[in-house]
Amino acid sequence: MDFHPTATLQTLKARAQLLEVVREYFREHDYWEVETPMLSEDIVVDAHLDPYIVDDGAFRRFLQTSPEFHMKRLLAVGAEAIFQVTHAFRQRELGTLHNPEFTIVEWYRLGDTYHDQMKFTQGLVTRVFEAAKRIRGTRESMSDVSELFSKITYDEAFKAHTGSHVIRCSPEELVLKAERHQVSIPDTQNRDDRDGLLNLLLSELVEPHLGKSEPTFLLDYPASQAALARIRRDDYPPVAERFELYIRGIEICNGYQELTDPDELTNRIEEQLAIRQAEGADQLPSESRLLAAMRAGLPECSGVALGFDRLVMLALGCERLSDVLAFPFDRA
Repeated sequence: MDFHPTATLQTLKARAQLLEVVREYFREHDYWEVETPMLSEDIVVDAHLDPYIVDDGAFRRFLQTSPEFHMKRLLAVGAEAIFQVTHAFRQRELGTLHNPEFTIVEWYRLGDTYHDQMKFTQGLVTRVFEAAKRIRGTRESMSDVSELFSKITYDEAFKAHTGSHVIRCSPEELVLKAERHQVSIPDTQNRDDRDGLLNLLLSELVEPHLGKSEPTFLLDYPASQAALARIRRDDYPPVAERFELYIRGIEICNGYQELTDPDELTNRIEEQLAIRQAEGADQLPSESRLLAAMRAGLPECSGVALGFDRLVMLALGCERLSDVLAFPFDRA
């Protein structure tokens, strides 16, 4: 019976209703919906995100891991508040909470700070949970979860859940911390890779606790994990103006005070490409039309990328992404 969907038809209908709720929320806040290519010669360059490559011999293109590059090009020519619902693709992301093809909701607004976007995200998530309760026809209340959101910085979260800060730790100190907390470091893990060790400790010691009693924004990441976020250099050490939202230990979105400096973006791309080369990963282009747009001028803005499948899963009380997908990877 593997031609059957893994989600029930009732769940798929509920998913469709929740998608309408999302679109309505954006329209209420004066965002307009855009469509950008899924297949492009440009690609977000990240050492740990591997795109699918389509090469027909004449052209080499990438299935997009995020619509970020194209949406920022629209901002650079005058779009002020835009959102998109589309599919994104990432190699080797398969599991209970991952599917290589997934639905992403991404949005940007000129003039907003990342704190403005946290407030906006809170309103969106609350609206979706309230709608899910109505759709399920249950009296179960989600108000204690959906209305009270908390914030905690990356470093303070480590302090709260491991007993000490990490943002100034060296790789050697992080290895010792892992040993103290009985976290096994895989043989494939480079013990000099500070960010890799931080990610391991975050996933093992901190993330399971986040968003348990109320949805929690984790913010102000180490500067080395800025991705395309702006770095606040007034802090010591500097931090990335970036946040993620966790609900019941599950991360559902990633938001930035967006980087607008093309020279800084060039440096970050080169750093990421160097890591990819050292690890034997596919090489990605160093130039892009986004860089050209940023050189022409990208205004101050903030944006968020949200995993719609995970949001639906949590709002409907499901346990796996496959519970809210018609045909996940192994049935696609």
